[in-house]
Amino acid sequence: MKKVHTTSMKVRYAETDNMGIVYYANYLVWFEVGRTEYLLAQGLDYRDVEKEGLFMAVAEAHCTYRAPARYGETVTVATWPEEVKNSSLRFAYRVTRQGEEKVLAEGWTAHVLIDKEMRPRKIPEKIRALLT
Repeated sequence: MKKVHTTSMKVRYAETDNMGIVYYANYLVWFEVGRTEYLLAQGLDYRDVEKEGLFMAVAEAHCTYRAPARYGETVTVATWPEEVKNSSLRFAYRVTRQGEEKVLAEGWTAHVLIDKEMRPRKIPEKIRALLT
């Protein structure tokens, strides 16, 4: 059974275009918020990963837009690890309006764990255990 974490946030005016609809790139920002909150809910602060000299670099991102979110609405981002490999992982996301099931957007981000020299590193077991 996958661990899913949800994060809710109110759509800010700055996240919208002149029609009051959320600008597409902001969904990727929401994915990052969801991912960070997922990790915190599992007891992992990303700053602690960085203190060990490791970084979770985004290697690829994908988003499919199904319906618009608008200024003033509250959206919920569901986040879960979809795949965990040796030095890479993939998070999946689903964005809905709070209290509704209709999907506004869904997607994923692929990450590679790297060191300061940008070399791939094996995901430490303590991190892997939180993701699987």
